[in-house]
Amino acid sequence: MVLWISRPSSAWGLCGPSGRVAMNNLKIIWSILVKDLRVEWRNRETLASMCVFGLLIVFLFNFAFENAREETLRLLPAVLWVAIAFAGVLGFNRSFASERENSCLEGMTLAPVDPSMIFVGKMLANLLFLGIAEVVMAFAAALWFNFSFLPALSQLLLVAFFGTLGYAALGTIFGAIAANTRMREVMLTILQFPIAFWILMLSIDSTSNAMRGNSGSDWVGGIARVAGISVVFTVASFLLFEYVLEE
Repeated sequence: MVLWISRPSSAWGLCGPSGRVAMNNLKIIWSILVKDLRVEWRNRETLASMCVFGLLIVFLFNFAFENAREETLRLLPAVLWVAIAFAGVLGFNRSFASERENSCLEGMTLAPVDPSMIFVGKMLANLLFLGIAEVVMAFAAALWFNFSFLPALSQLLLVAFFGTLGYAALGTIFGAIAANTRMREVMLTILQFPIAFWILMLSIDSTSNAMRGNSGSDWVGGIARVAGISVVFTVASFLLFEYVLEE
């Protein structure tokens, strides 16, 4: 991967220094993303465990609230985001645990690449895995809770994108921190949830507004808050990842 990243930029037909730097950064991000996808394709461990765990949570909540069908509209947003939160923890744990087991983390640290690009590549892989798991969980929730997401699909997709983006960014950087500890499975949850709480609560509120058909100022204000806090957490994680790798 390092050799491919280090290929001379002239081979790509770029003439400006800024263009070569941008292309090299894109190559680094793409290399890490493709590497994670290939590892997952060979093992099929992370995505499968995330989907199964998320389905179990949705099923258990559906079983527990079976006698409260009239409150589905109030309960379902929280059920979905709780399932997303815990399924995401599984993926974030595996994201850097596998790198540490094979000493790949040290190799990436020593490679002549910008550590922030490593963060973006890993975050995109986590975002993709969590997005696929969300589709599976939403489909199961629609069946078990007898609820259709189609009337508010575009609004829900927007909330899911920004909510998942911020949550995946936090999970990526805290996954890197927890990978260097002895109790990384426990530490990731302890470190991440106090900060991810704000994204999850705002996402639940925006999802509830979208499902209720509130497309006015309430929903616009809600999605603006979710997008704002997700962008802040993503940028902060991007800037701090270099210092996390050095520890």
